[in-house]
Amino acid sequence: MAHFAKISEQKIVLSVSVVSNKNASTEQAGQTFLENVHGWPAHLWIQTSYNTKANTHKLGGTPFRGNYAGIGYTWDFENQIFWRPQPHASWTKDISSASWVSPLGDPPALTSEQQSQNAATTNHWIYKWDEDAYQADNTTGWVLTDLQA
Repeated sequence: MAHFAKISEQKIVLSVSVVSNKNASTEQAGQTFLENVHGWPAHLWIQTSYNTKANTHKLGGTPFRGNYAGIGYTWDFENQIFWRPQPHASWTKDISSASWVSPLGDPPALTSEQQSQNAATTNHWIYKWDEDAYQADNTTGWVLTDLQA
């Protein structure tokens, strides 16, 4: 089965359709098939890979177009990537991983004590991004949060 994202002229994903390989032996064949069925212009149907996320193919194959398209994602023709919506205003695109990254990088690691509490289910510690904290002081942003509190 082949998957195709229906995009707007503004390159926003509106829906994703599945087409049998018989009707989508190539991307162009799938686009033509979908145009005939739905009346949406062929050039606004872009093939996507169900098994690709963060520029990694979950079955070990070759990643295709960065991420599996989802409603509200944006098609980046220049980089051939489907981008999920930007999670925070300060985050930027990392083309190599087809992911958004914080200006401070990955969240800090949990301490051994926090990991033990998570394992014991007494707490559920994670770091969450706080855009307001980052905008007030660009050396902060990752905030330790207990989801069980």
